[in-house]
Amino acid sequence: MKYTRLHSNHEKLGAKMIEFFGWRMPVEYKGIIDEHLAVRLQAGLFDVSHMGEIYVNGPDSLAFLQHLTPNDVSRLAPGQVQYTALTTPQGTFVDDMLVYCLEPERYLLVVNASNADKDYAWVVRHAPAFKVKTENVSESYSQLALQGPKAEQILQPLTALPLAGMKSFTSAWGKVVGEEALVSRTGYTGEDGFEIYLPPQRVVALWDALLEAGTPRGLRPCGLGARDTLRLEAKMALYGNDIDDQQTVLEADLGWIVKLQKGEFIGREALARQKAEGIARKLVGFEVTGRGIARSHYPILAGGARIGEVTSGAPSPWLNKNIGLGYVAVGHAAVGTLIEILIRDQPVAARIVQTPFYKRTR
Repeated sequence: MKYTRLHSNHEKLGAKMIEFFGWRMPVEYKGIIDEHLAVRLQAGLFDVSHMGEIYVNGPDSLAFLQHLTPNDVSRLAPGQVQYTALTTPQGTFVDDMLVYCLEPERYLLVVNASNADKDYAWVVRHAPAFKVKTENVSESYSQLALQGPKAEQILQPLTALPLAGMKSFTSAWGKVVGEEALVSRTGYTGEDGFEIYLPPQRVVALWDALLEAGTPRGLRPCGLGARDTLRLEAKMALYGNDIDDQQTVLEADLGWIVKLQKGEFIGREALARQKAEGIARKLVGFEVTGRGIARSHYPILAGGARIGEVTSGAPSPWLNKNIGLGYVAVGHAAVGTLIEILIRDQPVAARIVQTPFYKRTR
């Protein structure tokens, strides 16, 4: 079992701890709904130090990442961040991730905790054809996510970085609570906010400083439970639920990260063929209109016939509805289509809806 540097802090705050892909992590403190609404209305603080970090350096760094990912890394200038994926030759997911352009020949990949070792092995496997150096630096960084409409006003007194001028999906190095850190305007909640990377030995001081500065403004420590319901409302895919090595990027409704025109990359041939022929299934959002909560792997029906499967589902604290994601045959994917979710052997009424379920006002 792995522990983040904040493990004792979580226990002192009364967090309910669970095992999460080999990590001991907080799932909730005072309650998922309370934490969820704090992020939507004020701010929430997440320990996401379990995430993986990989450095790619060298003269062929750009060419290497163009080969590994479907998005166009050449669009990134230093200080910019991109959502993308590591793709298989079949156009499915090794993982989804963020790519940070730190310098023209230096990049940071931030990958899911559940896949960190696998992802690094994938990167190393494909590196020999390029003049690059790769390094798994996951143990060199802790990461906090400060999310919510009050995130900027909470963080700004603790850093000299001009946060008001920092656009979404950009990053900058600067001192936070006196320690050099990488700060990016990114997140996994559908809200404004920041993700902060710094040495593990400094994360406790930052955690304490943020809670001290933010608690009077409504900041709450948040666990994995609220992180999951927040990302679901924002229709942000979760690896192992909504995406994996069995679904292609196009089927996952993430075609916007596929830039076929950029040239060769792993999975390009398969994705180009699928785009030309059309997909047979698609990840959609649905609202349960009957009584029941959709959960992962529940069958999705239409006219009594199985047309797909739920990948994520939960009550939405913000919308006060039961919502979910799932793959359905493309002929049933249109918004407004009436479907049923098989919940404990009983078909429960639902319908396909527009996603994301929640989108913040900018």
